[in-house]
Amino acid sequence: MVRLSPAVVLAGLVVVCWGDHPPPTVNISLDDPPEVRWLSLLKVFDVGFLEKAAAEVIDTTVPKWVHHAVKPIVLALDKYIPQPYAGEIQGLASHFGGSLSDVIILNFAYEISAFCTSIVAQDTAGNIYHGRNLDYPHSILRNLTVDVVFFKNGKVVYRGTSFAGYVGLWTGQSPNKFTISGDQRGDDHWWNWWKNFVSAFLLRRSPVSWLVRETLEQAENFQDAVMRLSKIPIITAVYYIVGGVRAAEGVVITRDRTGPADIWPLIPVSGEWYRVETNFDHWRPPPARDHRREAANKALNATGQANINLVTLREVLSLFPVCNGITVYTTTMSAVSPQQYKTLVKPNGCRWTDLS
Repeated sequence: MVRLSPAVVLAGLVVVCWGDHPPPTVNISLDDPPEVRWLSLLKVFDVGFLEKAAAEVIDTTVPKWVHHAVKPIVLALDKYIPQPYAGEIQGLASHFGGSLSDVIILNFAYEISAFCTSIVAQDTAGNIYHGRNLDYPHSILRNLTVDVVFFKNGKVVYRGTSFAGYVGLWTGQSPNKFTISGDQRGDDHWWNWWKNFVSAFLLRRSPVSWLVRETLEQAENFQDAVMRLSKIPIITAVYYIVGGVRAAEGVVITRDRTGPADIWPLIPVSGEWYRVETNFDHWRPPPARDHRREAANKALNATGQANINLVTLREVLSLFPVCNGITVYTTTMSAVSPQQYKTLVKPNGCRWTDLS
């Protein structure tokens, strides 16, 4: 069970979580050929389980017509999917016994239905903290969650949290530079699969999770990361939340497919020391049924800027309904303290309880 600070308890939001645990960690060498980079997953996951889990996600997420549409892509993979992703996807299919088309479909299935909450906040000393819950309507993903550390020339280049068999990242950290999380934008839905498909394979736009990974690897600093995440065309609308290493380096980027719809930075000098992003534009009210934004705002205000840190941020993210029945994992991170990157899998999600 999560131990709550008095301020969070006073917010009137209590949750019970059982059995939270860190996911396994795999190391990926970017010096290796793309086709063999993900072999280390075999040390952690059973191949039979991976095949079964992939089939479950695909069968319940992907329209049948997509299976037929992917066939020409399989025949000319390098034409439609850039490196290193084409090689990594080929390697996953080869080493884990799945069909190439299924691995392609699986990677694009994760580009939809990622219901999330992300928070970036600054304390009174100017330290930046970043946390996120990833919600997904497939409980099996809790058993596929993995922390991935990417090395180059023997040094950590970046790290993130992902799912076995998936080459993208929705959560990640470039040490001593910046952190990123991605949240699905609420006005884009699963029935827009065809738009994502056209954007990816005909217009050569990047999946949102691939742009996260590329930014973590290539961007020099917070400002560079924000520029890349704002301007590079992507296959679907999304929110990118970015935290840096200096005071006021925190922002929510609301993305359309071709560019930014809104940039919402921290303004600590005006008392705007945190930003909460779920799956709906911050300038509009969320649906009446969704109280995550309201609950997070209430808990952050109860915590206070002077008391915000990675521990209290994790507490806020553990409150119902910020954490809920489909929450897969919670990650907290601060780029200036990369060793404190922490992911906890929520094996049972989170449930509200009345302690009165």
